[in-house]
Amino acid sequence: MSDALKHECGIAFIRLLKPLEYYKEKYGSAFYGVNKMYLMMEKQHNRGQDGAGFASIKLDTAPGERYISRVRSSAAQPIQDIFSQINERINKELVEHPEYTDNVDLQKKNIPYIGEVLLGHVRYGTFGKNSVESVHPFLRQNNWMHRNLIVAGNFNMTNNDVLFDNLVRLGQHPKDKVDTVTVMEKIGHFLDSEVAKLYKKLKKEGFNKIDASPQIVERLNVTKILRKSSRDWDGGYAMAGMLGHGDAFVLRDPAGIRPAYYYKDDEVVVVASERPVIQTVFNVAFDDVIELDPGKAIIIKKDGDTSVRKIIEPLERKACSFERIYFSRGSDAEIYTERKKLGRLLMPQVLKEIDHDAVNTVFSFIPNTAETSFYGMVEAAQDELNKQKNETILSEKDTLTDERLSEILSYRLRTEKIAIKDAKLRTFITEDSSRDDLVAHVYDVTYGVVKQEDNLVIIDDSIVRGTTLKKSIIKMMDRLNPKKIVIVSSAPQIRYPDCYGIDMARLEGLIAFKAALELLKENGNYDLVEQVYEKCKAQENFADAEVQNFVKEIYDGFSDQEISDKIAELLSDKTVNAEVKIIYQTVDNLHQACPKNLGDWYFTGDYPTVGGNRVVNKAFINFYEGKDERAY
Repeated sequence: MSDALKHECGIAFIRLLKPLEYYKEKYGSAFYGVNKMYLMMEKQHNRGQDGAGFASIKLDTAPGERYISRVRSSAAQPIQDIFSQINERINKELVEHPEYTDNVDLQKKNIPYIGEVLLGHVRYGTFGKNSVESVHPFLRQNNWMHRNLIVAGNFNMTNNDVLFDNLVRLGQHPKDKVDTVTVMEKIGHFLDSEVAKLYKKLKKEGFNKIDASPQIVERLNVTKILRKSSRDWDGGYAMAGMLGHGDAFVLRDPAGIRPAYYYKDDEVVVVASERPVIQTVFNVAFDDVIELDPGKAIIIKKDGDTSVRKIIEPLERKACSFERIYFSRGSDAEIYTERKKLGRLLMPQVLKEIDHDAVNTVFSFIPNTAETSFYGMVEAAQDELNKQKNETILSEKDTLTDERLSEILSYRLRTEKIAIKDAKLRTFITEDSSRDDLVAHVYDVTYGVVKQEDNLVIIDDSIVRGTTLKKSIIKMMDRLNPKKIVIVSSAPQIRYPDCYGIDMARLEGLIAFKAALELLKENGNYDLVEQVYEKCKAQENFADAEVQNFVKEIYDGFSDQEISDKIAELLSDKTVNAEVKIIYQTVDNLHQACPKNLGDWYFTGDYPTVGGNRVVNKAFINFYEGKDERAY
């Protein structure tokens, strides 16, 4: 994605089902879980680079022994940083205490991070500060082992003010309004309540305080706690948690917006945000990794009993389509196929734009994440070229010479590596014109492969803000002197903000929104903007379920083609000599390519939860009132 959308978060959970000695004997190390966690987090590095965290719990420790370890980092390479710290600490202990080397019991008792329950997280902060205090996992501490709570997730809530107010009504005094705090405190409240009820019941049964603890572990109903905690949540989430005594869970939102996959055998239970992460790290087949259904939680009790329980009544499945287009690793078998199809389905529009002249067209892609869609587009282009060859041969069959046949058959599809990205540009000069000149050189281009009579077709994952296209890519492509530059987006036009975990919170940053506003001005209909604002304001005190998305009216008067043409105009200027055209995927084709991930609210404005309409209207109000702030 040339306009790099900031990534979502990623979760990784491992529960070892055997004693640590088992892994020492079979795999040569009691650090098996830590090693696997490192791999799982690195394999999800694509999901978040501004923070990483790791937490572990040791089972069956004696009072006075440390059983929870946590390390977090917001360093430039946070995953490397936290595991360097872990490695240094482990090595230090082994050097200072050689007796630990071959004794797993001593390792578990004395070396931190070595445990049976492990939780990892990679973060992109769509809300809040980029400080280590904002990095997951979060820890809610208590002297009662059962009341310790560790939470990490890939989520955003649309109704954070409501969640905060609910906590206040419960008598709490939350330290912050961010959803990571409100969600953890809500779970913590019902955890405390359930433990207190169990203790009261056990006391009546004649158990003393010491003997009650193992009974609480056995009887604690995690399903009940999650059902009560999540009752008012509105958002997209894959929420992972561990309790101090060893129970653990991963809960997925009822619309299936955020992804979660799991695998279980007799050695481990594993959960991650992406399927191929588990496949690769644990060397298991595609069919062995199961998608966690929307509204359900996988719950692992301290004794290892594992079950999948319905927590929330599922909504219509609206799994995030951006997972398929961009965020998830393309090594997933389904995602790879889907991305190729996204490219293939664009070809009819591309052919129309280049007048079916595949011979005088160079095809390429930018950035590297668009490569798989490029392969699909090229396959479709090759089919078209072969069709043209056949038609030419048949039309000339009566006069065809060997020389002419060889000429026809020699036509090849022209694919080139046109753009190469340099190391990340540091815009250390803040003055606008100087910075623009630096940004224009983010990419180098390959000279000598494009002729003046050529079309240049470049496929991108999506065009969100268009900043990099305007200030860098189009100008760089124009240096090659093509006749026409066709920028192709494998995603449809992004018209609405996201509120479930992707960094698209402001309407005014979206190039499709800017294009619609320009068209309204040109057509003398800009007063519609004020009308939409008044409708949005009128709904501010409505219940979420009653709120409508009035921002759709901004786009209603224009065809997709009109908006695409205006975007092309906005992204090029008088310094660009080539004709510039923009092609977007259609929503229908997106659904055809990604039939299991129909979440399309950024393209259609059809939000999967009731809070989405409030967020989009608030984003419009912020735009109209000139407020540079998030809508949730």
